[in-house]
This record gives sequence, C-alpha cells and structure tokens, in this order.
Amino acid sequence: MALWDRLKESASTMQTQLMAKKNELTSGAFRDASMAMCALVAAADGTIDPAERQRVAQLIATNDVLRNFAADDLQRRFEANLDKLTADFAFGKVSVMQEIAKARKKPAEARAVIQIGIVIGGADGDFDKTEQAVVREACYTLDLPPHEFDL
Repeated sequence: MALWDRLKESASTMQTQLMAKKNELTSGAFRDASMAMCALVAAADGTIDPAERQRVAQLIATNDVLRNFAADDLQRRFEANLDKLTADFAFGKVSVMQEIAKARKKPAEARAVIQIGIVIGGADGDFDKTEQAVVREACYTLDLPPHEFDL
C-alpha cells in the first residue's frame, strides 16, 4: 500500500475512533489539550502560512468530535497557541506542551488528543516527519507509547 493511502487510512481510522468516544470528550482539559495539539502540528516546522492556518481552523470548525465546544472558543484557543509558537517556537512549545499535558489524567482523552494531532497532520495528505515528531513528543508528554499510534 502506498504511503499516501496508509496516511489516509490512518487518519480515517483515528477519526472513527474519536467519534466512538465523542460523548466522553467534553472536559475543559481535553478542549485545551486538543487546541494546543492542533497548533503544535500546524506550526511543527516552525512556521505557519495563512493558508495552513485557515485549513486547520476549518478542520477544527468541522470536526464532529470538537462540536462539543463552541467553535469561536476553539478558534480563540487555537490562535492563542499559534501566537505563542510563532512568537518564539522553542519557548511557545513549552507552554503548548503544558496545555497538552492537561489531558494526561484521563487515558481516553490523552489518546484522543494524539488522534486529533494525527488527523490534523494527515489532513493535507502529508503527515511529514516534523509533524510526526511533535505528535511523538506529545505522546511522551501524555505518558503514551508512540508505537501505539505507529509513530
């Protein structure tokens, strides 16, 4: 199977798993961690262009799992995390990882945050090495084994 097909299949599988747990994913910790993850994946290469920012914002607004939360609140949190990362990536990353760590206490939420990162990373058809690396790092932050997610 081609890499592109595996990526699409993996993102689709992750979205299906997220939908199965949608009713469990309603806490503020999950909301904060998932928006931090979206920003981290979007800015994984240290920059984010307006088109990428818009694409990720659109994915957030249309993701069924995230509909448990107000879209404008999610957008505000995503943008705030992006601002931290674009101002100073290394320093911003520390703050964003602290947000992601909020989901550590609930394994289902922690896994869902990683799955959202994979869905966002694979949305453009190219879950590249820098995106995989930040999602892998988030796995360690959440005390999850990266191999569970093929990272």
